[in-house]
Amino acid sequence: MKMLLDTHIILWSMSDPHRLPPRVIRELEDDGNELWFSSISVWEILLLSEKKRIVLYGDRIKAVRDIFLKVPFREAPINREVAIQSRLVNLPHQDPADRFLVATALVFDLTLVTADKRIIDAGAVPVLSAL
Repeated sequence: MKMLLDTHIILWSMSDPHRLPPRVIRELEDDGNELWFSSISVWEILLLSEKKRIVLYGDRIKAVRDIFLKVPFREAPINREVAIQSRLVNLPHQDPADRFLVATALVFDLTLVTADKRIIDAGAVPVLSAL
């Protein structure tokens, strides 16, 4: 399975893995699966750090870079089609990070791993629920 990790899934898997259901942990640890991240998650992690909603120890830029070096993630960049799809996806809210994540999953044919009930309930993209 090719999985795009929602930002909170990336953070939980690094610092708070007990928050993840066993099925999600199994899929994340399965060497046959591909783990992807969106560059919007880098932006979102830095934003959460700036707002003091998460703590990054030491230099926050280095800490973010280190997160993505520790795990063999593939990067799904924000390209023209992702930007277009971000405005076309059917979500009940306008959160830009969520819209870009869902659009990225659609464009790159990825399953989004998330615990965001609004995204799961929207049914706009294949999801591996972490609820």
